[in-house]
Amino acid sequence: MKAKEFDKSFDKGVDISKYLDLSKARRPEQEQKRVNVDFPLWMIHLLDKEAKRLGVPRQSIIKVWVAERLEKAS
Repeated sequence: MKAKEFDKSFDKGVDISKYLDLSKARRPEQEQKRVNVDFPLWMIHLLDKEAKRLGVPRQSIIKVWVAERLEKAS
C-alpha cells in the first residue's frame, strides 16, 4: 500500500492496524529502565495501604507520585 492510500484509509477511519509492524513500535520518552530504591519499612507499609485502598500495585503509586512531583518541579 502506498503512503497516500494509507493516509486516505486512516482519514476515512478504516482499521489500518493490519498494515503496521507493531513489534518495532516505540514510544519516545517512554522507554523503561529499572532502578532500585530502598525505603524504610514505615514508608512501605503506608505505600501498601494506599495501593490497597486504590486497588493498584505499589509501583503504580510510586510512579504517579514521583511523576507529579517532577511536573511541579519543572
